[in-house]
Parts: sequence; C-alpha cells; structure tokens
Amino acid sequence: MRFLTRLFCLLVLPALLLACSPPASPKLDLKGTDMSDTQLGGDFSLSDHQGAVRKLSDFHGKVVALFFGYTHCPDICPTTMLEYANVMKQLGADADKVQVLFVTVDPERDTRQVLAGYVPHFDPRFIGLTGTVTQLEKVQADYKVVAQKVQQPDGGYTMDHSAGSYLFDKSGKLRVYESYGTPASSLTHDIRQLLR
Repeated sequence: MRFLTRLFCLLVLPALLLACSPPASPKLDLKGTDMSDTQLGGDFSLSDHQGAVRKLSDFHGKVVALFFGYTHCPDICPTTMLEYANVMKQLGADADKVQVLFVTVDPERDTRQVLAGYVPHFDPRFIGLTGTVTQLEKVQADYKVVAQKVQQPDGGYTMDHSAGSYLFDKSGKLRVYESYGTPASSLTHDIRQLLR
C-alpha cells in the first residue's frame, strides 16, 4: 500500500498539479515592443461616440488596439487611424475579431458628435471614446500617456501627446506597444500573433 501511495505522489500528483496550472502565454514574434510582463493600464469606463458607456473589458474575445489622440490633430492621429484602417483591410474576415478604440485627449473640442463624424470615417467599426476631464486624465495616467495643450498665436491650440498605441490580446491582457509610424503591415503581423 505504501508503494502505491509513493507511486501516486511521484507520478500522478505532479501530472495533476501541472494540468491544473494556468497555461503559459504563447511566445509572440512581434514587430512592436512586448508589454506582456508590465502592469501598465487597466480597465476603464468612458462614453462612446454614440453615447453608450463602454469598458475596455467589454471587448474580451477580441484583440483591441487602443490609441490616444484628438480630432483636430494635423498629422499623427489621422496617419495612425489610416494605418489601422489599412490593417482592417489586410486582416480580411479576421478584422471582425479586432476592435480599434480612439480615446480623445481633447474633450473640450471632441464632443460625442465630433467623434461620431471623425472616428468611423476611417472604419465604421472603430469607436471613439470620451469622458470628463477627470476620467480621461486617469486613463491617460494609467497608460502613461502625456497630453498637453499648446496655445497658438491665432488664439487656437493644438495638443502635444504621446503617439503610440497599445494592443491587447483576446483575454484583455496588454501585450504590445506600437510606436508612431509603425506601418500597417507590421501592425497586422502583431495583431495576427494575438489572434492565434
């Protein structure tokens, strides 16, 4: 009997414990920066461009691309949004498994109506998000996004802001940071890694 107990402890018990342990995240071959081991970010709740309250966690089951910008941006924001629009074309049928979120850093001008006229223009599946200044500042802080108003001589202003984007896997875990200027082909490559 002791022999059987020892045999169970040596052979069967380790196999059972191994079977109960969570699976390791798959190794990723990325073009962007692997963020898998960081504690950056977290869930948030903001209003979308149609007035519905959306949480990051609402999109579990999809790969999420999160970008911070503003609709009056002359170059960085439209360029990034065009890259993600091209990504959706390159993904084909898999594009429906991806959600692009555009979080404004300029709530003063980026009302729900303004976002509704801007964000879906790039792809009707894209969602624009806004909120109170306090809500947006918290999300920016959680994701280490810097955004600062810069006054112009004509009385208007622009926003200096962090220009990269984040990719989350289907479980909602932050996995990749994509720097500004990453081409659609590289973004598509990394998103396909997360869709596996």
